[in-house]
Amino acid sequence: MRSLLWRLWQRHRNKSLDDAEPRSDKAEPACEQCEGTHRRHLLQTLSALATGSALGGMLHPAAAKDSSDQPPPRRALTGRDEAGKSVLKSFDVTPRAVEIDANPGLTFYELYMTEGVPGLTGLEPDPMSRGTKAFPGPGGTMFRLISYPPKRPEGWKPPPGVTFESGLKEMSEKIPGMGDHFERGAPGMHTSDTVDYGVVVRGEMTLELDDGQKVHLRQGDCIVQNGTRHRWRNPLPEPCLMAFISIGGKRA
Repeated sequence: MRSLLWRLWQRHRNKSLDDAEPRSDKAEPACEQCEGTHRRHLLQTLSALATGSALGGMLHPAAAKDSSDQPPPRRALTGRDEAGKSVLKSFDVTPRAVEIDANPGLTFYELYMTEGVPGLTGLEPDPMSRGTKAFPGPGGTMFRLISYPPKRPEGWKPPPGVTFESGLKEMSEKIPGMGDHFERGAPGMHTSDTVDYGVVVRGEMTLELDDGQKVHLRQGDCIVQNGTRHRWRNPLPEPCLMAFISIGGKRA
């Protein structure tokens, strides 16, 4: 943009000098006239460019992005070899990436989970190769990324044949027990017996609590859920990626 402005200004400047070449007896007034002409041309150029940019933005508004626009997150999993040295066991997309068809764009990347106190031998098999579940039991942990779909446009409807109940059923089939944590009378509201550490990795998210309380989270913001009732709403026309570490507890 800077180089474009410079070329346009030089072109107008040279034209102005040609049109206003001073006579020998009126050199100073002519130069002052040239400088005024230069300033006018520069302001006209800037105004034209600014108007063009604004019109371009109006004529080509940003379309709602889809989660497929972003590559799936990869997971680096380490361990030990037989000699006890640290090694990289894998670096790829988790084998347990779960897409919820009833809610297009909602994807769970199930990364790792433990139960009780981990043994830390470094030789443990990848727990995600065996499956996943909604939340860990007391003392257990669950690490996952969730990609939330963009804010739905006005009048959006779910895929044909999908109902709220069928959506929860699908969720529980793919992530055992997940649908059981969601309330039927308040869609999206759910509770778990866990402490959840959450981070907004990409995008923005609105956290809703009891009595309509809302917290707007931006990229890099964190949240600690102490087994509290809540739901998530994406306020933007682009996906939101969040990371969660859940630690199983006991409700008092």
